Amino acid sequence: MPTTNHSLPIDTSADAAATILRLAGELVLDHLSAGPNLPAMDTELAAAFLADPAARRLPHEEGRSLRDALDVVGRATRLGVNHASGKMLGFIPGSSLFLSAIADLISGVANSYTGVSFGSPGMVALERDVLRWLCDTMGLPAGSAGILTSGGSLATVSALLCARTDHLHGDLSRARIYLTGQTHYCVAKAARIIGLPPSALRTVGVDAALRMDLDALRAAVEEDRAAGLQPFCVVGTAGTTNTGAIDPLAGIAAVAREQKLWFHVDGAYGGFFRLTERGRARLAGIDQADSIVLDPHKGLFLPFGTGCLLVRDRAVLRRAHSAEDRVYLRDVADAEENDFADISPELTRPNRGLRMWLPLQVHGVAAFREALDEKLDLAELAYRRLSALPGISVLEAPQLSVLAFHCHGSDGTVEGDDRLTDQLVQQLNASGAVFLSTTKLNGRVMARVAALSLHTTRAMMEEALTAIADQLAVLMAFSPRRRA
Repeated sequence: MPTTNHSLPIDTSADAAATILRLAGELVLDHLSAGPNLPAMDTELAAAFLADPAARRLPHEEGRSLRDALDVVGRATRLGVNHASGKMLGFIPGSSLFLSAIADLISGVANSYTGVSFGSPGMVALERDVLRWLCDTMGLPAGSAGILTSGGSLATVSALLCARTDHLHGDLSRARIYLTGQTHYCVAKAARIIGLPPSALRTVGVDAALRMDLDALRAAVEEDRAAGLQPFCVVGTAGTTNTGAIDPLAGIAAVAREQKLWFHVDGAYGGFFRLTERGRARLAGIDQADSIVLDPHKGLFLPFGTGCLLVRDRAVLRRAHSAEDRVYLRDVADAEENDFADISPELTRPNRGLRMWLPLQVHGVAAFREALDEKLDLAELAYRRLSALPGISVLEAPQLSVLAFHCHGSDGTVEGDDRLTDQLVQQLNASGAVFLSTTKLNGRVMARVAALSLHTTRAMMEEALTAIADQLAVLMAFSPRRRA
């Protein structure tokens, strides 16, 4: 087979691998040294990169040099929102632990098949150990089990499938799931994927802190049941994306038992705060859930693509996902432990367990607890500083590490407030000094500060708050009210 001067053999030798690792290592080290201090967002170079034919060339018959290809990759990683930056305070930040990346490299090279334990008993055992630790951490009993997924969205699909399998019978058109207007939209998406109509979702009211109203929940369930419908699931949130609000989980669990509902908790953002003393108190009741979704790529700082579903009863997880007609796997089935192929949507799957196992083993759980405690401290700092600024109203004291605020516009109207809040966020983001995001609550635009990046230090939060105060002062100085 002919080769070129540029291309590497497709079957890489150990010597070639050493060269690849050296060159890729240079890129990685540069990213690690610069990433946390880079601008929170860089869009100025994006247009040039996207229009560059050398960077955007499609695969050729002949390869290009590895150094040239890595240069393109290095340029691409610097564009857009920089999740490695500690100044990233928008949405729910991601971090990506270095040891997790090393674990992925090892997993990719070893290419262990973890769908059934026969294929890789050691790696499957390590993943099961991690999942057992997760169940124990959330307070679930010995009969519980879990799976690792690509993220919270797929985990939610499996969670609702478990709920449907265990609680719902007959006509799906009469099914009802109860949630609030603050519930993540992945629940609606998951309901649609498992075959439920839009009418299956019933939104119940919230209190002043945007937490589920228990009286409204109970009344909605009783009204629907009296109308001949089939209430089967209630979704509580352990830290909403909008504001970090925590639904009254223990109270929801009591209503779920009383009304014979499956109790699902969306802990994708906030669940891992249970590792901390403050979080454990605030998340009281999560241990009573029938299913819990977690995102280790948020609360454990792992790379994107690491979600988790925990289910109180392993048998339900298996009934929801297994298929009997799999005779070609009869020689490798693990009937005792339940292979991941039997309790998850995936047959072929990456080895996700190692990316969690390795950093937990090496860094220790205490390191993660300390990091999460720091994020709670940073959110409280942001609340105190923003509450003291003239021209800003903060919605509520943070329950976890997210808070929302809005600016007071020049004309005293909601529309004026919205314009000023949007302006503030847009100009801050354009500066690269910090990246915030916005949402809408009760018809009003709110800016959000989300402290969850591993790289966000107190010094960086101080800089971000100073940037917010300075930019707000500039905007207010040019408002019509100030000029009058």
